[in-house]
Amino acid sequence: MILTVTMNPSIDISYPLESLHLDTVNRVDKVSKTAGGKGLNVTRVLAEIGDPVSATGLIGGSTGQFILDHLDQEIGKEFFKIQGETRNCIAILHEGQQTEILEKGPSVSEEEGQAFLDHYEALLPDVAVVAISGSLPAGLPLDYYSQLVERAKKAGKPVVLDCSGASLEKALVAPVQPTVIKPNNEELSQLLGYEVTTDLDQLKEVLQSDLFKGIDWVIVSLGADGAFAKHGDVFYKVDIPKIEVVNPVGSGDSTVAGIASALYHQEDDQALLTKANVLGMLNAQEATTGHINIHRYDDLYQQINVKEV
Repeated sequence: MILTVTMNPSIDISYPLESLHLDTVNRVDKVSKTAGGKGLNVTRVLAEIGDPVSATGLIGGSTGQFILDHLDQEIGKEFFKIQGETRNCIAILHEGQQTEILEKGPSVSEEEGQAFLDHYEALLPDVAVVAISGSLPAGLPLDYYSQLVERAKKAGKPVVLDCSGASLEKALVAPVQPTVIKPNNEELSQLLGYEVTTDLDQLKEVLQSDLFKGIDWVIVSLGADGAFAKHGDVFYKVDIPKIEVVNPVGSGDSTVAGIASALYHQEDDQALLTKANVLGMLNAQEATTGHINIHRYDDLYQQINVKEV
């Protein structure tokens, strides 16, 4: 079983408009509402490729119940209920642009945070891999993900951590570190305090920084240029074909799903990197976030090139 963790999920609401007019009424003919959050995107893709997956995290109120009601039946639902109301995230699609209005979400009490740690720890014996994604809600300490990572690693479970900013910084300097992180160039630059480019020599030097010393896998997304990765002392460059991008939102989450799946199936390095990039690209070819067309998988898989550098 793969366990996904979404601490600050949402109902993702999409409003498609031909044009957005300010300071007046805008009427929407077709509204899309889905169970959202980066971890739930990971969850859906894992379910679509047939891997056993359960989702946990914090939910509350009627919006939290909506999420429970709208997850596929094959997905295990192990959420912990809190007093606060799960947030809404609104995307207004207009004139080729996307304007987002993101609620902050509930404030979690110290007691709820501790209770979730106990709930999470009780799930670990039945789990093979843990994937933690997204932002932390208000009220939880910045090292909260570090606490989740430590409990999973002590239980012998590999952890994929996909977060950014202070939460990621705390996880990197913690005594127990995640198995895999998946930063992009911007996040690497933020962590290191200087601009990181797509130059392979620079990336190789960057990933040998003491900051990443305890991380088994560092996989850097390079967008259309593929990916650069370090596993132990071995470096890889992943080249990908050009595709028609329909909606890139959620592609990073689909990549995380591929990483978690490959760890679950104990696949080798090349298979892990190939699967991760294929799932990310398949998501980008679909209009719906956190969704892939599995029938395109094999064809795209054959076009990925992974090489040691």
